[in-house]
Amino acid sequence: MTDNHYVHRLRAGAPGKPILFVLHGTGGDENQFFDFGSRLLPDATVVSPRGDVSEYGAARFFKRTGEGVYDMDDLARATAKMARYVQDLAAAHGASKILGLGFSNGANILANVLIEKGLFDASALLHPLIPFHPRANPDLRERRVLITAGQRDPISPVALTEALFGYFEAQKADALLEWHPGGHDIRPNEIDAIGKFFADYA
Repeated sequence: MTDNHYVHRLRAGAPGKPILFVLHGTGGDENQFFDFGSRLLPDATVVSPRGDVSEYGAARFFKRTGEGVYDMDDLARATAKMARYVQDLAAAHGASKILGLGFSNGANILANVLIEKGLFDASALLHPLIPFHPRANPDLRERRVLITAGQRDPISPVALTEALFGYFEAQKADALLEWHPGGHDIRPNEIDAIGKFFADYA
């Protein structure tokens, strides 16, 4: 039997509304962005899974062998599992659109599901790090992607953030990039940009 399950929080939304998946960073859990997602889209179904990998007790969505060095086999496993999970829940709730929001490790698994599977109509990637050259995916055409990042982020360097943004532009996605002057932290202008990005789905 294929394992599609994550420990998660879920709030069922109104019929015919979107489903929003909110994905935590390393060491977070299903509570980290659940309330934020619920406030962001009050009528949507909101799902917040907990990563199924433990790194010295910190929950993650896939394994790594060092800072910014991914276990690519486990990333492939995690991507396939997350894609099945998203498809199953979106179908079960009759979602009109599939939306995603992820921070750090959550942004990375969300980005890789986009790269490999498409699936998400709109995705907010907060401080993502994709340290490899993604494959071309024509299914990303006109899908909406917001990347938010810090200009002094030691975990998600500016050059790699710009490369990921350039990748989505090259796939003809509707891509936006929002910077703040800090590091690997979420600032008010990011919150504002996320609110505007998802306003059409409220």
